[in-house]
Amino acid sequence: QVQLVESGGGLVQAGGSLRLSCAASVSVFSFSINAMGWYRQAPGKEREMVADISSGGITNYADSVKGRFTISRDNAKNTVYLQMNSLKPEETAVYYCYLDGSRRGSAYYTRRYWGQGTQVTVSS
Repeated sequence: QVQLVESGGGLVQAGGSLRLSCAASVSVFSFSINAMGWYRQAPGKEREMVADISSGGITNYADSVKGRFTISRDNAKNTVYLQMNSLKPEETAVYYCYLDGSRRGSAYYTRRYWGQGTQVTVSS
């Protein structure tokens, strides 16, 4: 079983900062966590990628957040973080974390797991 629990969302004024955390608990034998990342979904809009990070620390960002958001991870804690600075009202959304995991061995599979989402509201 794999569960993701997000925290750190809330209400912030435009120009402010928030730090999101997403901790994964894993109880699957021979399981590897590969990429981790964040998506967001604003009301009435499609879910969009915000940032991701590979198991080796290679990062990727949406153009709209480059230079303001920083993704990081602590592999020992199975946790991914998203530091968000200079937030804008249009970034109000539910932020979802995910991980891409795989099970090694004869029962190999790969799958994406999602967190339940955390609300970020940026007031103008």
